[in-house]
Amino acid sequence: MNLENYFISQFKNSHIGDDGALINGTVYSKDAFFEDIHFKTKWMSYYQIATKAMTVNISDAIAMNAKPKYALLSVAMPSSITKSQAKELADGFKDSASTYGVEIIGGDTIANVKLDITVTIISKTTRPLRRKGLKRGHLIAYSGELGRSAKDLKKLMNLGKIHEKSKFVNIKLRDKFISKSARFLSCGMDISDGLFSDLGKLSSANRVGFRFYKKIPKSIGCSGEEYEMLFGFDRRYKKALLKLAKLNRTPINIIGECVRKNYKNMCKAHHFY
Repeated sequence: MNLENYFISQFKNSHIGDDGALINGTVYSKDAFFEDIHFKTKWMSYYQIATKAMTVNISDAIAMNAKPKYALLSVAMPSSITKSQAKELADGFKDSASTYGVEIIGGDTIANVKLDITVTIISKTTRPLRRKGLKRGHLIAYSGELGRSAKDLKKLMNLGKIHEKSKFVNIKLRDKFISKSARFLSCGMDISDGLFSDLGKLSSANRVGFRFYKKIPKSIGCSGEEYEMLFGFDRRYKKALLKLAKLNRTPINIIGECVRKNYKNMCKAHHFY
């Protein structure tokens, strides 16, 4: 058990284990977005930093088929930030929240040596999509294309530049596809730690393994911060889901099926080194 999983295991209860905590139809989710861990200010504008911080948090709500309603911000800022940069941050938070109908209702600010952000999202759902629900024989799939985020991160680490529409800075969530198809899905989560790592979470939650239809390269399986959807479904709903995916312009990739076997994640942890 890695350090992250060990630490989380100290707080185990019925609300922990999904992208957010579901309590009486309300989903509470929170993620951190810290300078020199998730981003560097030389890579992104302050507007892009705020936009991504908000969007990756909203992703947790979308992953649970919840409608994000409210956000609480915690922003630790260095004294070197100018008023112009602070306004950029605020505009980024407001614009990304507005895109998904979220109202920013409060939070906290504090001085710090670098820019660290945490966001809490409060969402509502009548048909929650959870990680548990997979059964043997169910198909497993993900949306969109994987691998670009890791490639673009590598470019940035090597002092290169990436396109302003790169997924690393410009995330598009699959909210319409998930809301329309949730009734056909047996489980779901967003791909934040990488396909192989997040398959490990589904494997653990459902006590299943996976038989892949073809080999998935590590460049795809280990690419984190993709924020595409990973989901499972009964094969009876394949035709309906493919139709919904086409209607909502969401490419989906059916990569295998659930079987009775052990699963081993082939990627190193992103959070702890």
